[in-house]
Amino acid sequence: MYDVAVIGGGNAGLSAALTARQAGASVIVLEGAPRDLRGGNSRHTRNLRCAHAASTAVLTEAYPEDEFLADLVRVTREETDRPLARLLVERSAGCPEWMGRFGVRFQPSLSGTLHLSRTNAFFLGGGKALMNSFYASAERMGVDVAYDAEVVALDIRDRECRGVSVKAGNRVEDVRARAVVVAAGGFEANIDWLTEIWGEAAANFVVRGTPYNRGTLLRLLLDAGAQRVGDPAECHAIAVDARAPRFDGGIVTRLDSIPFGIVVNRHAQRFYDEGEDAWPKRYAIWGRLIAGQPDQIAFSIVDAKAIGTFMPSVFPPIVASSIRELAAGLGLPPEALEGTVAAFNRAVRPGTFNHTGLDDCRTDGLTPPKSHWAQRIDTPPFWGYALRPGITFTYLGVKVDDRARVIFGGGEPSPNLYAAGEIMAGNVLRRGYIAGIGMTIGTVFGRIAGEQAARSSVKVQSAT
Repeated sequence: MYDVAVIGGGNAGLSAALTARQAGASVIVLEGAPRDLRGGNSRHTRNLRCAHAASTAVLTEAYPEDEFLADLVRVTREETDRPLARLLVERSAGCPEWMGRFGVRFQPSLSGTLHLSRTNAFFLGGGKALMNSFYASAERMGVDVAYDAEVVALDIRDRECRGVSVKAGNRVEDVRARAVVVAAGGFEANIDWLTEIWGEAAANFVVRGTPYNRGTLLRLLLDAGAQRVGDPAECHAIAVDARAPRFDGGIVTRLDSIPFGIVVNRHAQRFYDEGEDAWPKRYAIWGRLIAGQPDQIAFSIVDAKAIGTFMPSVFPPIVASSIRELAAGLGLPPEALEGTVAAFNRAVRPGTFNHTGLDDCRTDGLTPPKSHWAQRIDTPPFWGYALRPGITFTYLGVKVDDRARVIFGGGEPSPNLYAAGEIMAGNVLRRGYIAGIGMTIGTVFGRIAGEQAARSSVKVQSAT
């Protein structure tokens, strides 16, 4: 019998496990992936967003709590649980220091399209290094970890979780715990579930992260009566290189060229404002935009002036000396692409180009417009990338309160069942995204869940 069982071995799960262990609880982490693929989507991350009152060794200037909250409310179009959003923002400030206690190191942010030096703390070595530090600390502290441990059932009675059933190889074993934290991610790797929502379009989606986030725990919780929150069709979905693998391509397949050129569909027609706002506030809408285009494919096109202003994909671009040649390389109708580029070039109004912030380079009389970073596409070589929707995580989840307790029908919280990370992110994120906030949600609510689970396990032990 453990005091706390944590289901899921990513950032949220380890944040919960380390916090519970610090509080004196005996803890086991049940990670569905093998050891080499542990960490869920957190392996592919680079940073987390955090409020701070003044510049630090890795963050510039200040990022006040009110501004952070305003950014979140704006990108979600006010579809967020305000009290939980405020709690998230308030607790975010302490995340870097807390992570540092477990060996996590940080570095200043990169420049270019990211615009994150003031808002986001970057992990030195990325998410893989973060998770390695967490797991090393967990081992030193006596946290048990089981890999290839797929949880297939929850024993929930009267909102209380009495234990979990774990499939390991050909056997199913019961793990008993006084409190349970579910941090097992969303359902983005469950293609059948995605197809229920998106239809045949889901066949063209790329899953950026772990193939182990199949939504099993989310289904189990909802079937047990947990209140759902969020729209199943809403998700963090970005533009990725169309050559990316179906699963686990990670951050290196993302395309950041979009703000500095144009994006067209397979008919060589533009369909959205590429320069609407700063990239960290808009990059996560592009997956859904591309999902709505024919065959769920689009093409990013830039010229020589944009080269060097963005971080390229791990895959090389299609390079050409003319727009017609580029169209042929991308499989686009040449006349249509030449016409789209010519119309765009005619609409560009001169300004002072500034790739590090919102500039005054825009179009006039063009639909859709381009609000910033509009430059004529007229200087070879021309680069092109084919784009697909890349799903990071889904927003459908379970409702929680400010103690991370899972809420059941009638609004009653569980006495010992908690949720953290993607599986409850829909409480805060019901649409939209701002860079780094997924890791913030995992860290903040993972710590809350771990602390509360340790407390409730003590109460259960005392009662028995």
